[in-house]
Amino acid sequence: VQLVESGGGSVQSGGSLRLSCASSTYTYSSYCMGWFRQVPGKERAWVSSINSRGSTIYADSVKGRFTISQDNARNTLYLQMNSLKPEDTAMYYCAASKDYCSGSWRASNPDNYQSWGQGTQVTVSS
Repeated sequence: VQLVESGGGSVQSGGSLRLSCASSTYTYSSYCMGWFRQVPGKERAWVSSINSRGSTIYADSVKGRFTISQDNARNTLYLQMNSLKPEDTAMYYCAASKDYCSGSWRASNPDNYQSWGQGTQVTVSS
């Protein structure tokens, strides 16, 4: 599976961005798609995931501000980010797993994802 992110950029605190992740044909009937972010010198951090049933889960740091969604007809994953804060500044990556995820324990582990995009930079200024 090839993944290509887009939609990153620079915004002021309180602003919004929508990230997109276009994927090649994903034929698994059961899967998990996720967003992670990483700043230099730190480990990749889980942001949110959505499974093949459309159930969503979020990290506490973004709950209520970010919304993950998918358009299966277009093979595209989205991350709507509202009320952005400077601490949201990071490189954002989308990831795909052929394994179903129903809870944060599995969804938050980057080792459970087999395919990754190249990342898109999000910078939030105060």
